[in-house]
Amino acid sequence: MTTKPRLATRLMVHAVVYAAALTMLLPFLWMVLTSLKTADQATQSPTLGTLLPSDPQWGNYAEAMRSAGLMQFYKMSLGVAVVTTVLAVAHNALAGYAFAKLRFAGKRILFVATLATMMLPAQVFFLFAYVICSRLGYIDDFRGLVVPFLASGFGVFYMRQAVAAVPDALLEAARLDGMADTEIFWVIIRPIIWPAISALAIFTFMNSWNSFFWPLVIIDSNENKTLPLAIAELAAGKYVQSWPIIMAAATILVMPLIVVFFLAQGAFIRGVALSGMKE
Repeated sequence: MTTKPRLATRLMVHAVVYAAALTMLLPFLWMVLTSLKTADQATQSPTLGTLLPSDPQWGNYAEAMRSAGLMQFYKMSLGVAVVTTVLAVAHNALAGYAFAKLRFAGKRILFVATLATMMLPAQVFFLFAYVICSRLGYIDDFRGLVVPFLASGFGVFYMRQAVAAVPDALLEAARLDGMADTEIFWVIIRPIIWPAISALAIFTFMNSWNSFFWPLVIIDSNENKTLPLAIAELAAGKYVQSWPIIMAAATILVMPLIVVFFLAQGAFIRGVALSGMKE
């Protein structure tokens, strides 16, 4: 029989959790509030009286989009993130299905090799990716932003754990009904592991949308730059030197991630829980 922790202990735990959450929320709130101030208000010492903008400057967002031409970079980032997410989730899910439920020669060695890729330092991964992209002619190209991330050790392992939780009896019954492996994945497994697919899609979209170092390395032309590169140039004063406009641009960068998370937060939480239920 388990005993509930005392009220004081529970209050202390809640206080620590809320304090930790507040430390993550405050920078975001400061960014949004600063984006709605005038340039003079943004440089004033922070007090309770100057914390909130007296007259919200919603035009800062339009100015941020216009001054740096963010719409062009926004479209590029959105295209890269969506294509990478769709293809990477498909590849990782199918590979996870193969490692969890199919029998083939070298399965264990290949899975260990896949897991070993997670131990590689990011610098080593980017070095190999750059050499391969260079030989394929993907430097300063849309494909160079997508192809290196079409599969990952984490994604394969995550989907393998989710697929492993599906009862083998369902698969055996499907095979007795004459279904092929691809049909079994699409009709039987995909609906069951949909929360894990949603969680992996959110992870992949966030990583692709926030990616800064790899686009900085592989992209040279202004036409193929992504939004994080444009925001960095904006923050460096290349287009404008106004903190409210820079904060408005940063808010524009973060907003799609918040929208995606709130739309899929239920599936995201179920997917994280599902991946920890088996092995």
